[in-house]
Amino acid sequence: MSKKEAKSGNKKDSQLVLRLDKTQRDAFVDLCKDLDTSAAREIRRFIRGFLKEHGEE
Repeated sequence: MSKKEAKSGNKKDSQLVLRLDKTQRDAFVDLCKDLDTSAAREIRRFIRGFLKEHGEE
């Protein structure tokens, strides 16, 4: 396996597009910044927890 292949093994390759109220989106992003995290990281954490809770790992 090449170094390039090894690095891309954990690479995210899919996107989820969603629509939400701009005020909620901005508040969420600002809170994530205040908590020294990113919105994407918190959404991924939610999805992993949701899947685990419902037995869909």
